[in-house]
Amino acid sequence: MLAPDLSGRTVLVTGSAKGIGRELLLSAADCGADVAVHYHSSADEAEEVAAEAEERGVSTTTVQGDVTDPDGVDELFSTVESDLGSVDVLVNNVGDFAPSHWEDIEFDTWQRVVETNFYGTYLCSKRALSGMRDNDWGRIVSVGYAGSEKALVYPKNFPYFVAKTGVLMFTRMLAADTQDSRITVNAISPYVVENSDEFPDELPRGRPASFEDMSQAMLFFLHEDSDYISGENIEVDGGWLPETL
Repeated sequence: MLAPDLSGRTVLVTGSAKGIGRELLLSAADCGADVAVHYHSSADEAEEVAAEAEERGVSTTTVQGDVTDPDGVDELFSTVESDLGSVDVLVNNVGDFAPSHWEDIEFDTWQRVVETNFYGTYLCSKRALSGMRDNDWGRIVSVGYAGSEKALVYPKNFPYFVAKTGVLMFTRMLAADTQDSRITVNAISPYVVENSDEFPDELPRGRPASFEDMSQAMLFFLHEDSDYISGENIEVDGGWLPETL
């Protein structure tokens, strides 16, 4: 397992009480990082993840907040800064899903999907950058979706694809805007992950992406030897080639 030395670093993973976020956070703790477990409504699960991270010998905190609310984002970062110090690594993982035809998606669902995936990435990244610029060091990794590079059109789950394409564009814009610093901004983009609710009939390599596959991609960007790599996207998809619909 790729293992960058994250000792003395503070890592915040949004939506890290469950699923992919949980595993990404624990992999950072395995590398010595102090970790902030963020949740929206899963308080009990967040406490369990924090307890698991503490078993690695690192400091932890749990923080509740709505990543689509500017004041809420500022409050959750202030809590992390008070408990663990400035956020050195931000992983934007939060993002809702709407696997229905676009005509069947109500506006409030459309809005929630775009806001959690795209606005949440924007708000958290903007808030994290203030501390990273002060320290002249930082890493931002956002979870995208495989196929965003091609800007393909799918009638189902359309707002999710729109939002994730925006995340990729924002990642590259932010990388360009921070190119004169020691801050890098990148993305990791899965197709189907092991905790997905549904699986297609055929999967690349006969399986979905594992949590470890996702963690390896994230840790690559966090490694000290990756400090010249910014604005990039690793598609964790097993070589999946999407078809246009």
